[in-house]
Amino acid sequence: MIDRISSVPLAAVSGSSVLCASLVCVWRFRLNFLHAVVRLVVRAAYRIRLVNVQHIPTQGGALLVCNHVSYLDAFVIGASSPRPLRFVMSNRIYRNPLGHWFFRFTRAIPVASGARDADLLASAYDECARSLEAGELICLFPEGRRSATGAISRFQPGVREILRRVPVPVVPMALQGLWGSCFSRDTSARVPRPMRNGSRSRITVSVGTPVAPHAASPSHLQKIVEHLHMTTSLEGT
Repeated sequence: MIDRISSVPLAAVSGSSVLCASLVCVWRFRLNFLHAVVRLVVRAAYRIRLVNVQHIPTQGGALLVCNHVSYLDAFVIGASSPRPLRFVMSNRIYRNPLGHWFFRFTRAIPVASGARDADLLASAYDECARSLEAGELICLFPEGRRSATGAISRFQPGVREILRRVPVPVVPMALQGLWGSCFSRDTSARVPRPMRNGSRSRITVSVGTPVAPHAASPSHLQKIVEHLHMTTSLEGT
């Protein structure tokens, strides 16, 4: 009887230890965990066509830049990448109570313009530098906001400051197929097709050749992304 009673606390302690260890493991490798989940969900909802995705480095730090069309962009890029990513995002959205816990969980990097919050901007640059030096991938949308027309807007100079601190390769990317969904700023958009009739919409993610840091000016990167975007459009996607 005594043996049976004493075994109950022991089992409880053992179970708690396993649970704690599992939670610590998930937290420590949360980007890998989230990466796997996002790939599963996004690829179930959309048909993603990848063009030259091998240009994304499989190891070492690199900066990914892409046009910004919708709220789904980060999820689609994350599902297309062979490695987990950290995203730079607007502090206004990052602080939204509905998603703040999730953005912290994914180690997103909040940023604001220098005019609005110079300290936060400097902190974002520092965090990007630390992450790149640690060999991670950082993805940002140099336009600074979702496109209002579907066309690519002028790239902001933040890329230059990040590269000044840590000179890493820059991988240009272009998204095609998300403009017109309710997640974009298209005023005529309604429910996205996967939710409307069960068929999976097609999205194309086109990746360009990595650009050396000394050549990666915002204007040059914008031209490359525009070319990738135009080429994808001409291919009928």
